[in-house]
Amino acid sequence: MNSSRARATQLASLGRPSSGWANTPIVKGSTYLFDNLDQWRNARQKRETERVLSYGARGNETVHALEDAVTAIEHGYRSQLFPTGLAAIATTLLAYLKAGDHVLVSEGVYDPVRRLCETQLSGYDITHSYFKPQDPDWHLQLRPETRLVYVESPASLLYDMFDLPAISTVCRDRNILLCADNTWGAGICYQPLTLGCDISVTAATKYLGGHSDVVMGSVTTNKACFSGIEQASINLGQTVSAEDAFLVLRGIRTLDLRMQRHAGSALDIAKWLTSVRAVHRVFHPALEGDSSHDLWKRDASGSNGLLTIEFDPSLSTQKIENAIDSLQLFGIGSSWGGYESLVLPVDPGRTRLRDSKRVGYLLRLHIGLEDPDDLMHDLATMFDQLV
Repeated sequence: MNSSRARATQLASLGRPSSGWANTPIVKGSTYLFDNLDQWRNARQKRETERVLSYGARGNETVHALEDAVTAIEHGYRSQLFPTGLAAIATTLLAYLKAGDHVLVSEGVYDPVRRLCETQLSGYDITHSYFKPQDPDWHLQLRPETRLVYVESPASLLYDMFDLPAISTVCRDRNILLCADNTWGAGICYQPLTLGCDISVTAATKYLGGHSDVVMGSVTTNKACFSGIEQASINLGQTVSAEDAFLVLRGIRTLDLRMQRHAGSALDIAKWLTSVRAVHRVFHPALEGDSSHDLWKRDASGSNGLLTIEFDPSLSTQKIENAIDSLQLFGIGSSWGGYESLVLPVDPGRTRLRDSKRVGYLLRLHIGLEDPDDLMHDLATMFDQLV
């Protein structure tokens, strides 16, 4: 993006036509027609090294506009789009790993990534292991056959942040690729590629789309890595519809405004929650006192609507869940990043707290665009039932 202009100004124009329509039109089509055979042959030759119109599965004007917008947001070389966030992750791992390779994965990643490594990659003779954000000797887990380090920062559920510049230095010295899941940062609050990563993966389903009506993933890379993800995407038949690309482009227009509202409301609610008797701990990197707060201040330029609370360990699960069911403004749903507020229980076994002697009930909250006072009132009503 053009650093001389404010972020909101840039987001308003990314992916737009240079003239004519204010919004990139939805272009639908499978077959692209050429005037003659020479033109057809030229396009087929060019598409091996350039992005050209040649066939619907390889994109159209709407899809290309979104690719360009995501690339600008992520400060990368080029981007590929995928039908889901998990498809983006899976294709990335298959693009850069082969039989005999090892991938080192950060603790706290999106749970399907663990399942993908344990069930799919293992069948291809690709091994994996995990490292913790607090481990100063994480690099000792690198092996001669390690080809990729995969990090989710901030991590899922507890939002532990990793020192990407330090990790990237170690990886670069050993010729190991560094890939980060950047769904939390949506490209505008956190930029892994500028922090030293080679590859950034985002679930555009979340904040980029922003309206809970589209699923999509994206992968943005530096120049050296792009051919790998491009070829894997083509070989695995990965594509997105023009309608879905249009919806994500629409979401990008209001991304900065929405993220400010999500982040501001979430921080206000997180601060309030620290004073609630039934709450033992609040996990939110923008909250002063959070274990990742210093890294967040150094490396991020904003936050989002996610936070997780640990209830007082003395409270029973049944009592807490009865209270959760009474919430009026928070839906119960698996995703986040849309306009609406959500809650979902967190299994401590999927977090770094799995080895703790006593852990209270964990609840993830996504703070939506509703008025934060109304949301706090709804939560207060829930907590009143626990007294």
